Amino acid sequence: MTAATDVSTQPRLVLPTIGCGTWAWGNRLLWGYDPSMDPELQAVFNRCVSGGVTLFDTGDSYGTGRLNGRSESLLGQFAADYTGPNQEQICLATKLAAYPWRLTRGAMRRACGASAERLQRPVDLAQLHWSTGNYAPWQEGALLDGLADLYEQGQVKGIGLSNFGPKRLRWVHQRLAQRGVPIATLQVQYSLLSTYPVTELDVTAVCAELGIRLIAYSPLCLGLLTGKYGLDKPLPGGLRGWLFRRMLPGIQPVLDTLGAIAQSRDKTLAQVSLNWCICKGTIPIPGAKSVTQAEDNLGALGWQLDSGEVEELDQAAGRCDRTMVQNIFQTR
Repeated sequence: MTAATDVSTQPRLVLPTIGCGTWAWGNRLLWGYDPSMDPELQAVFNRCVSGGVTLFDTGDSYGTGRLNGRSESLLGQFAADYTGPNQEQICLATKLAAYPWRLTRGAMRRACGASAERLQRPVDLAQLHWSTGNYAPWQEGALLDGLADLYEQGQVKGIGLSNFGPKRLRWVHQRLAQRGVPIATLQVQYSLLSTYPVTELDVTAVCAELGIRLIAYSPLCLGLLTGKYGLDKPLPGGLRGWLFRRMLPGIQPVLDTLGAIAQSRDKTLAQVSLNWCICKGTIPIPGAKSVTQAEDNLGALGWQLDSGEVEELDQAAGRCDRTMVQNIFQTR
């Protein structure tokens, strides 16, 4: 094992107000990715960084079939090619999958090394993609030890978790604290249509207590909160279309309230949705497949909903008959 680095001298992890999720970059099944999209995706990357969106979230499981790892490879290429504002602030975060064959701390270290090769640079933030607490709690200790090794050895600037609830989070925090290894971030599914881990489990309070930054993934609910789709508008194909047909009849209170606030603010529904996440103390990481979408996401910055508007949206969310399907790996 490599000797531990003096963590007090390690480069500090700097996180922006909003990030960019790259699940779609390489995913054909749900997002219809094709390599012909790569030039546009590079333009998305460039526009995000120049606009201050410097956190890019990926995963070593991202990419359909033979395109597995494509998201990391594209990010590595784009980051290497980029020159311009905020270049030094680029933060590449990847989630290492808790595959059933990853059973040792060494497996996690090797997984991070493979991600770093695809990214063409060290991983800034290494995260455990999901907890095994719901089905194989005995597996998780070694995976966490591997993450801690990466931090101690100076291979990453920070480590994070994804889909952990407060009870399991406290257990992990206590385990890593024994080694003096902090948890930098926690990702949870969070939007106006998916408030479960934050509101019902009060994960925000636990993160604040433990000094952990909360990242909101799927903040636009796969596109449902952008206003692009509706019962009288064309829907996407495949699984998203099926889900949207099921969801749309029950989420009109949120869409109506978003629309009213967006009109009064001269903003888009997506911008209001993302700003709501920011007001709740999270770092939203919406995806973007086009420069137009990236520009829309950037429009969530530089202003803030007032407390009355946040309350209106909260109440509208409570009136919805449908909520987003929860991640099956989310623990309590």
